Amino acid sequence: MVEEKLKWMEEELERLKEEGRYVTIRTLESPQGAWIVVDGKKVLNLCSNNYLGFANDPRLKENAKKYIDEWGVGPGAVRTIAGTMKIHVELEKKLAEFKRVDAAILFQTGFNANLGVIPSVVGKEDVIFSDRLNHASIIDGARLSKAKIVVYEHIDPDDLYKKMKEYAPEYKGKRMLVVTDGVFSMDGDIAPLDKLYEIANEFGAIMMVDDAHGEGVLGEAGRGIVDHFGLHGKVDIEVGTLSKAFGIIGGFAAGKQIIIDYLKQKARPFLFSSAPTPADVGAAMAAVDVLMESGELVERLWDNAKYFKEKMKALGFDTGISQTPITPVILGEEKLAQEFSKRLFEEDIFAQAIVYPTVPLGTARIRVMISAAHSKEDLDFAVEKFAKVGRELGVIK
Repeated sequence: MVEEKLKWMEEELERLKEEGRYVTIRTLESPQGAWIVVDGKKVLNLCSNNYLGFANDPRLKENAKKYIDEWGVGPGAVRTIAGTMKIHVELEKKLAEFKRVDAAILFQTGFNANLGVIPSVVGKEDVIFSDRLNHASIIDGARLSKAKIVVYEHIDPDDLYKKMKEYAPEYKGKRMLVVTDGVFSMDGDIAPLDKLYEIANEFGAIMMVDDAHGEGVLGEAGRGIVDHFGLHGKVDIEVGTLSKAFGIIGGFAAGKQIIIDYLKQKARPFLFSSAPTPADVGAAMAAVDVLMESGELVERLWDNAKYFKEKMKALGFDTGISQTPITPVILGEEKLAQEFSKRLFEEDIFAQAIVYPTVPLGTARIRVMISAAHSKEDLDFAVEKFAKVGRELGVIK
């Protein structure tokens, strides 16, 4: 029996179910990989962010164990009191080298990185120019800053220029920040960072990119979107995550030395939450080492993505405007997407439905996340099952 004061929660949950927007949270019973066990069933995994297969990579696991043996299981404090271990400093240096910037600062998650960076560099007297489809962590970081938020249309440099020209006189002498996702996680499209940088630079704004889905994917050996566009030394702040292509958990910001020094004094998640664990640091060190040695896994990821997309398009599926291994299979209605996901699971495919408000109404989809861990046989199996379910539900002929 639900208490009267919580009755509204029950009503909201029922409404979500009726509208096809209730998220069924499934439980993994095995490590991440191409094939996993979910709710007791072995299925082909098509919806994790494990782009390079690092989440269960023996090299990362071995280094994580080594770091636990040498450094324990936790740092025991925030970085500024007694939580900065030698290994944290070493990882920051390695990430900076990988990203080809002066320095880097570690955070507990990519979400925390945005919550730490944005309110540190702008405040209530300042203005933020933010892409309409930026990630929730950017939106929340912007709100925490109390700065004026000006939204420009998605990946639209012309609209950014128009908005900056309109607001720049009002904020003369104040700080202006242009912030964008590098790769947008729902559609897989890429921000035109070169054009955005030119506009930000013209107006004297700080340029920041959240490269969560770009690291390990874009650029030389997965160095990210700044490397992809050759903008080293121009983009001021790169925010990244260790929880996607790197297969672990954690976040970081990378850029000019002065900015990183400043963030270490001002960023609240860095100042008030414990440092990343030795196991995470050890695994991250190994992941970066692998990528600095070879881009083979990144090349395999892109080869798999191209192979899968071509076959899905040939069947008649709408895969949107993706430019990356993120492959949305756009179905439209929320209930259809939920039913499609359910039927795929029955056919041994694990691919979750993405519905409003994560994506706009009428654009519900199955978001397929291709991995370097997938074999061509895995992808052929996936295409076969998508075709079967698609025909049964009238999505394709």
